[in-house]
Amino acid sequence: MQIYLPIAELPVSIFLMLGMAAAVGFISGMFGVGGGVLMTPLLVFVGVPPAVAVATGAPQIAAASMTSMLSYWRRSALDTKLASVLVGGGLAGTVLGVLFFNAMRRAGYFELVLVVSYVALLGSVGGLMLIESLRATFFPKRLRKAAAGPKQPPFAGLPWPVHFPRSGLTVSIVPVLLLGLFIGFAGSVLGIGGGFIVVPVLIYVLRVPAAMVVGTSLLQILFTMIAATLLHAVTNQSVDLVLALILIVGSVIGAQFGARAGVNLKGEHFRLLLAVLVFGVAVRFAMELGFTPAELFSITPGDGRA
Repeated sequence: MQIYLPIAELPVSIFLMLGMAAAVGFISGMFGVGGGVLMTPLLVFVGVPPAVAVATGAPQIAAASMTSMLSYWRRSALDTKLASVLVGGGLAGTVLGVLFFNAMRRAGYFELVLVVSYVALLGSVGGLMLIESLRATFFPKRLRKAAAGPKQPPFAGLPWPVHFPRSGLTVSIVPVLLLGLFIGFAGSVLGIGGGFIVVPVLIYVLRVPAAMVVGTSLLQILFTMIAATLLHAVTNQSVDLVLALILIVGSVIGAQFGARAGVNLKGEHFRLLLAVLVFGVAVRFAMELGFTPAELFSITPGDGRA
């Protein structure tokens, strides 16, 4: 069944879009990632213009994050104070990101920026995730021994320490704000929630208890993606509401199953699959940089003057 997308200006299969959104929503609910790291590239690969894919992915990420976050909220498995600091930095980063998005789009460099950024970001993060997942799968004893080291955050000497009682953590507010700023900027430019960056940083760098990490990440993603949706819709009109609605329906359904699976299942092997997917997306974009265009030149009608 085909449906026409007015902003993207192309017909798509509604069942394909629903299936993609449900799968990405499942991953979002299980691991606390917004899902844009997979959804935005998938939309680009099926022919949606990159600018529309980035802007329209934001409401889908917000919807998936909200439904998953409510599940963690009911179990008190999130730190609202920590999330509020991340949101503060994230909102500032979102504004800067949308300004950068519009500037690159006007200059005609947005698609190049998107592809290069995905290759660099997903290649590095996906590679680290893949290494960590392989270690957790095949060398669990060595990983547990490394995890038994010092638990003090590395930012203890920075100014403006803040205590987060829910996480039992006292840390400078500076790295938390900078993390939120970076995630907000990257999210609005690349159409990602940033959870695949926030979750490892909160666990391995800031030493936030694992039980608090996923819900806290989802709460931060929710507010920054709402802001990104509004800013993209107002400043560049690139949010396709028809596509967004389809993605939201699919992601909400998938996120509910993902949140339940995340509570009851050990995820070593699934994290390995997620790492392969993230790294594979980076490889796919890298291949595009090396492809020769199908048409090396184009012909456009002139005005008839010599």
